[in-house]
Amino acid sequence: MKLDVNLCNNLKSIRTRLGMSQQELANIAGVTRQSIGGVELGQYAPSVAMSLRLAKALGCQVEDLFWFEEDLPEVEAILAGSVPKQQRSRVSLARVGDQWIAYPLVGNDAFRIEMIPADGETLAVIYPDAGESVRVKELPSISKLPLASEVASNAEGEAQSQKGTNKVLVRLLDDIDKLHNTVVIAGCTPVLSLLARATERWHPQLRIHYRFAHSKAALHSLCKGEVHIAGMHLYDPKTGEHNIPFVREALTGKSAVLITLGVWEEGLLVPPGNPRGIKTVSDLVEFGATIVTHEAGSGGQMLLERKLQEEGVPFPTVKGFTHIVHSHQDVALSVVSGMADAGISTASIAAAFGLGFIPLHSARYDLVIIKEYLEEEPVKQFLSILGHQLVRSQLEILGGYDITKIGEVVANI
Repeated sequence: MKLDVNLCNNLKSIRTRLGMSQQELANIAGVTRQSIGGVELGQYAPSVAMSLRLAKALGCQVEDLFWFEEDLPEVEAILAGSVPKQQRSRVSLARVGDQWIAYPLVGNDAFRIEMIPADGETLAVIYPDAGESVRVKELPSISKLPLASEVASNAEGEAQSQKGTNKVLVRLLDDIDKLHNTVVIAGCTPVLSLLARATERWHPQLRIHYRFAHSKAALHSLCKGEVHIAGMHLYDPKTGEHNIPFVREALTGKSAVLITLGVWEEGLLVPPGNPRGIKTVSDLVEFGATIVTHEAGSGGQMLLERKLQEEGVPFPTVKGFTHIVHSHQDVALSVVSGMADAGISTASIAAAFGLGFIPLHSARYDLVIIKEYLEEEPVKQFLSILGHQLVRSQLEILGGYDITKIGEVVANI
């Protein structure tokens, strides 16, 4: 039969996986070995009868063997980052406002490590005693933060890629309706990936695309039209406000709404038991402790700099002040591995890694959304999940979060 140039097959891969030679398959299917070779090489298309015989011989469906390669649709998109110009690149796509945005899947952006929603929370440890009796030891709730004195005694430069001004033509590898039904969020808290998973459970057709970025970088992406939502936890000591002054300054000609996710405890992560006895940031210098820091523009870095200024500690005197990591998990891993004695992060991260924690500041984490995006159905679906009890429960057991006002609008700008 004349070859259909759009007909594809994986006859050879299935045959070899089953350990069959061409002759063995030909004998079972009742065809010639030359016919098998011709089909595998794409030299001609098999008849319906031959296709059925081959599928039966291999124990699969005809559709598993043969398919038509259809021309995939194409769209124009704006690159939210830079990619090598001399080669094709894998991207994720989302519709933000009136344009497609392409997010290069390069380097760390090609991978995703997610915080997994919990199925339960341990309440007690049961120890079997002699005989048939048992002893129950109740576990403390990690959502109850320790006092700073108890902790002591017991012990983001812009890395976000800049969006190019040139458009790219992107060949779609997924259903365009699915791509339309996507919410893009930029932020630095691992909780965003947890919320994404919870939202997709309730809205199976909704896709959440989470972009890691510290607070200022996330706000910058929002202003450039690269994302629907930016997560922030920046504090302005002049006004005593969280996030609002930074959004007012960054937004030009756009209106936005700030919806709070919760208040989290920020502070120093230290090894279990706090072996150096660190109580304040000035102790970092006194005890010769090594620290890791976040990128400039991140909430963690701004907190560290503010506390050092308040205690009159020159930045260069802190060992490791120029050792920059790019996420809260990286801070924790640096302390766990012994590469650093301390680092700025949150109480929930400390609990997740079994580290000590010295509270320094309670920061409000807000979601900033351009108002016109509030009318888009994917954004509505995402926001609707914030008040659900299952989501609240996931955040409550993390520790270090006050979510009593989750989902509330804290500002209109």
